[in-house]
Amino acid sequence: MHDELIDRWEAAWTGRDPDAFAELCAPDLHYEDPLTSPPRYGPAELGEHAQRVWTALPDVRLEPTGARLGDERHVAAPSKLVGTHLAELDGIPPSGSALVLHVVFYCELEPHRERLWRIRAFFDAYGAAVDLGILPRPGTLGERTLMMLRGYGLRGLRRNG
Repeated sequence: MHDELIDRWEAAWTGRDPDAFAELCAPDLHYEDPLTSPPRYGPAELGEHAQRVWTALPDVRLEPTGARLGDERHVAAPSKLVGTHLAELDGIPPSGSALVLHVVFYCELEPHRERLWRIRAFFDAYGAAVDLGILPRPGTLGERTLMMLRGYGLRGLRRNG
């Protein structure tokens, strides 16, 4: 049961049909990820969120990356979102960069266990920002400068400078 639902979830993200979420998600769906504030409620809002992702990453696809773990009401599904950032996304200008974002979807099924009801996506937002060129890569002068501006390392700079 879990595998079929998650297969359909991945197919909905890859298939670019916002109405596909209505078939596999409960009408009172609650969806959130590190970039959705506030959370999305219902399949229609999730479909709108997905359309923004599809516009920004027109070649996006969601692929499984490991075993799905679950019980009768919950499933954790590791996946990766793969695409090329070619259009603006929530104020982030297109970078032309490839994005490989490892995600774990933690899902709760609705009481009848036929549809997804609560979904939380966990991923490394900092790593995604690095891949898109928004934040500096770890270990670079840019990262050290950013950390200094945030207040880390200022004492060491004063002693040396």
